[in-house]
Amino acid sequence: MALTKINNPIKVKGDNSKESLGLVHVITGDGKGKTTSSLGLALRAVGSNLKVHMIQFLKSGYTGELYSSKKLGFEIEQFGVDALKEKQRHIQEFSDKTGRFVFQPDLQEKDAAMEGWEHAKKVVRSGDYDLVILDEINCALAKGLIPLNDVLEIVKAHGKVELVFTGRDAPKELMEAADYVNIVQGIKHPWQKGIVARKGIEY
Repeated sequence: MALTKINNPIKVKGDNSKESLGLVHVITGDGKGKTTSSLGLALRAVGSNLKVHMIQFLKSGYTGELYSSKKLGFEIEQFGVDALKEKQRHIQEFSDKTGRFVFQPDLQEKDAAMEGWEHAKKVVRSGDYDLVILDEINCALAKGLIPLNDVLEIVKAHGKVELVFTGRDAPKELMEAADYVNIVQGIKHPWQKGIVARKGIEY
């Protein structure tokens, strides 16, 4: 790929108004970095005094972002089936911080995913947030755990909320409806050499 040569200054006009918010991002693909990318966007948004909320589908357990987000002033809620069990038992933090993660069978995650989606709709429609990240929702859609048509209705009418959809296997219809589509391609991963997930890097 040829480099872009810049011979003269290029002025890029910015827009500081919240009225310009309301676009839809899809971050998908088989590579590492989809959730990480959305967290980078959250970091930038918080720095510009935007209100951020993140909902994680299919995820349960200790990850570093659950704690850093509190320091930055935004909330992350997990709607994996095991996370909901912990919440029902009024446990504030996962006791197991060893880096072990259990991926439950799809059918066991269905009710939790739908609970997460119903909550997500309320969060988006509340008008309380400028940026809402729906982490791993693409996977829940691909598995048929959440109705795609319901999600597309929110995409059509979500007001001035910037929406981010992350996860592998984003449906074609969602990508067509989005304003940004980024595909993270996996080329090489240390797991291929037997290196396990590392605290602070993978979780």
